[in-house]
Amino acid sequence: MHKVIYDTDPGVDDAMALLFLHRHPDIDLIGITTIFGNASIKATTRNALFLKREWNIPAPVAKGASITIDPSREEIGWPTLVHGDNGLGNIEVPETVDLPLDPRPAYRFIIDTVRANPGEVTLVAVGRMTNLALALKDDPEIAKLVKAVVIMGGNFYVAGNVSPVAEANIHGDPEAADIVLTAPWEVTVVGLDVTSITTMSRSYLAAAAAKGDKAVKMLNDLSQFYIDFYTHAVDDGMMVHDSCACVYVVAPELFTTITGSVRVVCGGIADGQTIVKPDGRRFPPGKWDGLPSQIVCTGVESEKVNDLIRETLLRV
Repeated sequence: MHKVIYDTDPGVDDAMALLFLHRHPDIDLIGITTIFGNASIKATTRNALFLKREWNIPAPVAKGASITIDPSREEIGWPTLVHGDNGLGNIEVPETVDLPLDPRPAYRFIIDTVRANPGEVTLVAVGRMTNLALALKDDPEIAKLVKAVVIMGGNFYVAGNVSPVAEANIHGDPEAADIVLTAPWEVTVVGLDVTSITTMSRSYLAAAAAKGDKAVKMLNDLSQFYIDFYTHAVDDGMMVHDSCACVYVVAPELFTTITGSVRVVCGGIADGQTIVKPDGRRFPPGKWDGLPSQIVCTGVESEKVNDLIRETLLRV
C-alpha cells in the first residue's frame, strides 16, 4: 500500500488523477495539498474541497502557496483557455464549499505527515513545486524521511508547452523546481516526453462514463472543455498529464526511464527548462557536481496506462 500526499492545482487532468488515487486499491490517499497554477489558490482549494465532497474522499485538504518561492517573480495569467474560468472546465461549482480545511499550511502538513510516517509517504506533485520547496526549506531533514517523490512536470527530449523549452508546471516556479530536483531524495520526473503521447479520446472517456457511476460521469462532464482545447494537438481527445504520474506510483514498469542529475534553468529565454545530465556522462567540473541522480521518464506504454486509468476509475 502506497501512502500518498497529492499536491495539486485542480485543474481538469488533476481531477482525473485525484479520482484515480482515491480508487486505486494499492493507494492510501492520506492528504491533498493545493497549489496555485491552473487557477488561483482560492479556486484550486475550493475545487479540491468540491471534489472531496462530491466523490466522498476522506483525505484532509491543506491550502498551499499562492505565490512563487521567489516573490519577485511576476505572476503569469491563469490558463483559463485550458481549464476554464473556474479551473474545472466551467461545470457548475459553488463559490464556497462547506468543508473544513486542515488548519496547517500545505508545507507544514507535508512535514508533519512525513515525520509521522517516516519512510512511508510518497509525494505526488502535479503542479508547481512551491509547496515541496517550502517544506524542504523549513525542514531539510524530511528529504531523508520521504519514501519517494513523483512529479508531473518538465520536458527533456521534446518541446515545451509554454515556451519552446519549458513545461508549464516547472515554468510556473523554476526556482522551486530546482530546489526539489536537487534535494537528496528520489524524484521521478514524469514529463511531456511521456504525457504528450498518452492521450485519451473523447469516446474512450465517454464509454467509461456510460459504464461508471456519478463520479465518472462528472469527470467526463468537466473534461469536455479541456478536450475542446486540445483539438489543436490531439484528435478529439486530451493529453493525460497528471494521471501518468499517479500511474507511475503503482505501475512503474509501464515507463522507460533514464537516470541522472536534473537542473532547472532560472531566468532568461530558457526560463523553466529542465536539463538532465545522464549518469555515466563526464563533463568538466561545474554546477552538476555532487547532485543526486533522479529518474526521468522517456518512454511509456500509453494504451496500458489508459486502460489502467479506466479500470481504476470504474472501481466502486
